Amino acid sequence: MTALAIETGEGTGLTIAADGSYAARLARRDAATEAWCPERWTLDGPEPYVVQLPGAQPEDPGAEVLPLADGRVLIRRFVEGRHAFSLLYPTGPGTGELQLGAVECEELTLLAPAPGGELAYGLAVGEKSTAVWLVAGGAFGPEHVAEVPGRCSGGVWLDRAGRMLALDLELDGVTKAVAVDLERGGEVSPLLQIAEDSNDRLLLADPDSGLLLVRSDAPGEDRLGWGVLGSARPVRFPECLRVEDAVMSPFAVQPGQVLMPESCGVALRIDGGGGSWVGVWRPAGRRLHQLAAPVGWLTGAGLWTREGVLRLPYAQGDVDYGVVEVEPPVDDLSVMITELSQAEAAGEEPSEAEEAPAVCKPVPLQQAPLTGRLGAD
Repeated sequence: MTALAIETGEGTGLTIAADGSYAARLARRDAATEAWCPERWTLDGPEPYVVQLPGAQPEDPGAEVLPLADGRVLIRRFVEGRHAFSLLYPTGPGTGELQLGAVECEELTLLAPAPGGELAYGLAVGEKSTAVWLVAGGAFGPEHVAEVPGRCSGGVWLDRAGRMLALDLELDGVTKAVAVDLERGGEVSPLLQIAEDSNDRLLLADPDSGLLLVRSDAPGEDRLGWGVLGSARPVRFPECLRVEDAVMSPFAVQPGQVLMPESCGVALRIDGGGGSWVGVWRPAGRRLHQLAAPVGWLTGAGLWTREGVLRLPYAQGDVDYGVVEVEPPVDDLSVMITELSQAEAAGEEPSEAEEAPAVCKPVPLQQAPLTGRLGAD
């Protein structure tokens, strides 16, 4: 279960833990003031509830928060050229704080919640390389765990162990997704290369099924596509994932679909002239279902249950908040799209990348270091 942290009008976006148990964001303490404080959302109980974690002084709106599986909230503050990290937790009427240390650098952002929920990582971009830091869960404060040549962005976890991290690496003006093995000192391997000069980014990955959601300009324009980790089949760019005058960003994938990537539900944020709404799509369904977002939706945040229910958190004012459960329309999954010929027979138009494999070869999906290596020493 994955959620992206997207900014909203009343606070920062909601970041949901990898197991869906907790979430966190920065929010205004009340609508009449500019005071900001962290919020912890508990999502795995019978009803969601929110606890504010105010400190001795209001937080800077540029701070970042991230939930851990034990209910504590990691916060990153930028103070006098250093990124300081602390764990916040409720203590009766107040807020407890455990200081973890700091990293001295100009630019550092928190990565998506790591699998397991006990560790947290940050990405520090330098002039010629990018450092991966373990900022929570280490034995002696922040620990430098990897150095990747080039400028990196993104950050998608590829396995349940929190070992393999995908980053979008920019070198010589071209961006490619690479896999970084955190247990091998940051060993970097190619992950996604559709064409030699295309920009290929990984947006989401589901470790259970191997489903990958990518964005690439290999078809001639920036398009959303999907592939399967370790597969020799090409990345596909379905026509149904093109909405005129709108931008789509996937934010959650249905878990538990072991070895069944075509049947995974994918939730997408759709931004157009009329605002933001929700899209639901399955590779085998071949249709994009567009749904109205709940009032107060924390735009771009949500998670799937294993049963296929999409949960969308919302907040209205200081007291009205919760989670709306949506059961998307049912697709006919009796025919799985596993080959290009099946897609054509089903009425899908193949993309330029599919029509010209000699130009847009699906190189790294089958060359990724994950096939046969996740269990390696």
